Amino acid sequence: MSNSNTTLIPIGSVVKLKKVEKPVMIYGRHQIQTSSKRIFDYIAVPYPEGNLTDDFNVFFNRESIDNILYRGYDSPIELILREQVEKDLENSKKKEKTDEI
Repeated sequence: MSNSNTTLIPIGSVVKLKKVEKPVMIYGRHQIQTSSKRIFDYIAVPYPEGNLTDDFNVFFNRESIDNILYRGYDSPIELILREQVEKDLENSKKKEKTDEI
């Protein structure tokens, strides 16, 4: 599959990241990394292993996606939720930038 990183992709999607050798599977969106307090578009785990420990969680933004290897399920409720998550992310990132100043 080609790279389409302008809108969020569904949970369950498997992607290849630009600077990570192993594919990862997305299991969350609009995530705050506890250690840095930074907001990311996605959290993922190594594929095919899945969740090993918190040390293996990968936080990243859509710009880091090199290729979508498998796209997760696009249900009607997913499309509604995606729209809301996009709005929430935009607001959170604006607030994060304001807080940095």
